Amino acid sequence: MRVLSTGELPERIELGGEDLVVHGDNLDVLPLLPDGAFDMIYIDPPFNTGKAQRRRTLVFEPDVEGDRTGFGGRRYRSQLLQALAYGDTFDDYLGFVAPRLEHARRLLAEHGTLYFHIDYREAHYCKLLLDEIFGRDCFLNEIIWAYDYGGKPRSRWPAKHDTILVYVRTPGAHHFDAEAVDREPYMAPGLVTPEKVARGKRPTDVWWHTIVPTNGYEKTGYPTQKPAGVVRRMVAASSRPGGWCLDFFAGSGTLGAVAAGLGRRYVLVDSHAEAIDVMRKRLGTAE
Repeated sequence: MRVLSTGELPERIELGGEDLVVHGDNLDVLPLLPDGAFDMIYIDPPFNTGKAQRRRTLVFEPDVEGDRTGFGGRRYRSQLLQALAYGDTFDDYLGFVAPRLEHARRLLAEHGTLYFHIDYREAHYCKLLLDEIFGRDCFLNEIIWAYDYGGKPRSRWPAKHDTILVYVRTPGAHHFDAEAVDREPYMAPGLVTPEKVARGKRPTDVWWHTIVPTNGYEKTGYPTQKPAGVVRRMVAASSRPGGWCLDFFAGSGTLGAVAAGLGRRYVLVDSHAEAIDVMRKRLGTAE
């Protein structure tokens, strides 16, 4: 595994014999990566951009070739537009992720797939943005990762899930290996045959999986670390052996650890020195 910082980057990054970890702003790194190089991209971006942004809103305009059908069969074109500015750094997310998602689309192979891991409070906005960048026909799945930890407020239903939006580069041409994914137990084993109970069932779009245990072997101490079991399903299903995987909000390096274990290649990018240190230790490389 090779580790580079922004000041060491070449004019173009060629993917070759070594996996790659890059310390730098992903918006500086992504333009250097080759078009169509990645089987799959998984990102779990932060929610707070650290600066004031603009909120976008969805508007509709009459268009006979539009992407939506309204009353009486009339066709409309939907478009995300910048609308209102807010001082609160948490209010807008789209202005931060949009240019990065545009690069993600360019970097995916024709058979490639994007997994966008997002908080439930922003998922609906990001779905509209992804429809605009990738195209609505490129939407594949909305995966719900359900877990049970943390506080449980008594004034509302406790929020215990994340959303993972899945988009493909080319509709119908994406790679998906359902048999490569680990099976899970039936919730009602008495309703199926013993053979099916022994084999287990393929996961649906609702994944019940615990968080990284506090005393678990994969725990790195990085605050936003995601469990390898969740990421492994994506890598196994949507990348080929030897194929390249990308995470440009890499954090603790879970995608790299999973990719290496499954015989895939990886590029990881993060702007935080703490994340790079964690990845060095986790992925077996030191200065």
